[in-house]
Amino acid sequence: MGIFSRFSDIINANINSMLDNAEDPEKMVRLIIQEMEETLVEVRTNSARIIADKKELTRRSAWLARQAGDWEQKAELAMSKGREDLARAALGEKLKLEDRRAELGEELQQIETSLDALNDEIGQLQLKLNEAKNRQNAIVVRQKSARSRLKIREQVQRSAVKETLSRFEQYERKLDDLESQVEAYDLGRPDLADEIDQLSKKADIDNELDQLKKRMKDAKLETDSSGE
Repeated sequence: MGIFSRFSDIINANINSMLDNAEDPEKMVRLIIQEMEETLVEVRTNSARIIADKKELTRRSAWLARQAGDWEQKAELAMSKGREDLARAALGEKLKLEDRRAELGEELQQIETSLDALNDEIGQLQLKLNEAKNRQNAIVVRQKSARSRLKIREQVQRSAVKETLSRFEQYERKLDDLESQVEAYDLGRPDLADEIDQLSKKADIDNELDQLKKRMKDAKLETDSSGE
């Protein structure tokens, strides 16, 4: 949910009582501005936490890269000792680490996208906050006018809103039934995606093993040539 959507929910939830109870319209405007300031602080705090998560994932990705490199070296050592079985297992561990690192890369991309959106929304909210402070007197006048208009719209739209929410609930129930039917149909069926994924993993390991054999053969030929 964006900052402005959240802020709108907060204001809409409290606007009626604020309008009814605020003897001083200026006090009401101050409360709204305070709400905006608190929202801005909260979102900046959330942004800081997301940045911390990004740093942690970056460190984790670097660690996985190092571990994958270690398994590569272990595979080479195993092959040099004639243990192709151990080399194959080591390369399998390497691929698992690389797969996890790829997943972290996708998470980091999502975090980057979230941070970009947050930065944009924070900037917009800051501009709106500055505008609200600069136009506080105008806001007071608008809020007084909104008091009467809001009551009229509530009377007109109350039944329409209830009907709309009722329709949403009906649609949700229908979707629940449909999803349940799909899930029931899939029960007990083998996971084809997993089977294909295993074939792909085996092919990747075979490819890694072939490449390792070729590198070690080339290195031996180069050594033999230099010794002649």
